[in-house]
Amino acid sequence: MNAPRRSPAFRPVYRDAEGEARVREWCQARISAWPELRPLPTLDTTLGRTQLFRAGGGPATPVLLLPGTNFNAATTVAVARRLAGDRPVIMVDLPGQPGLSSATRPVGGPPRYAGWLREVLAATAERRLIVLGHSLGAAVALAAEPSPRVAGLLLVNPGGLCHARLSPALLGRTLPWLLAPSPERSRRLIDFMSGPGEVPEAQAAAEWMQLVARHCRTTLAPAPLPDASVRAWDGTPRAVATGDHDGFFPPERLIGPARRLLGVGVRTLPAAGHLALYERPGAVAALLAELDHGDTPAAD
Repeated sequence: MNAPRRSPAFRPVYRDAEGEARVREWCQARISAWPELRPLPTLDTTLGRTQLFRAGGGPATPVLLLPGTNFNAATTVAVARRLAGDRPVIMVDLPGQPGLSSATRPVGGPPRYAGWLREVLAATAERRLIVLGHSLGAAVALAAEPSPRVAGLLLVNPGGLCHARLSPALLGRTLPWLLAPSPERSRRLIDFMSGPGEVPEAQAAAEWMQLVARHCRTTLAPAPLPDASVRAWDGTPRAVATGDHDGFFPPERLIGPARRLLGVGVRTLPAAGHLALYERPGAVAALLAELDHGDTPAAD
């Protein structure tokens, strides 16, 4: 386990060492269930130790997957297996989020990750790759400077473009989950974050969110980034997608800033919510295929 940094610039992710151990044990068990997903050497970065994983895949452009708030490589194994049918997949646990990277969170949000992503790209990009950012991971990608190592940018349910919608329904699911965690409340939160229908691996997702609520200090949705930071990606093939039932970043909230700052429309993924990456991995794979050719996918 990582020793917490004692600095006002960092805050601990876990409530105690026992909680950290339980989270790490859960993650390691999920990772080990797919032998093709192999750990890469741990990186020592400006934000602390960073754990990456790689799965070989088809001949298409490799993808670097940056997960959202409270998610990580272990929670995203099923998605990686689908994407690996087309291309190599690299997944990274964000330092400061529950998982196998640093147990301290940088104060300041996504802009603090700009230099960190540059370090990750330098260590992993033996060839150009597409960066796939989900929710917080999208904001982390947009906060970084464009790089010649990045062949494309796919932002799914993205933070960083606008404020999240804070509705009574959201508060009605998150506050009970945080204050008195239970399997039922964790499942209700997963249901809120998803579209209609059965959520893939819903039981495992609820089990994970139960661990997060009991043992971790969670964070709010990322705030909008400075316009100049987002516009800097204008020269990179890019796409924005969200679920038509996303309770945090619905299409109507993203359309304006996506068009104004990135010059793209928003691809709406039907019957999906804020977990569209997990609910519609086939649609995400199709968007990646469009970016393979240097295209910026049009909105629906």
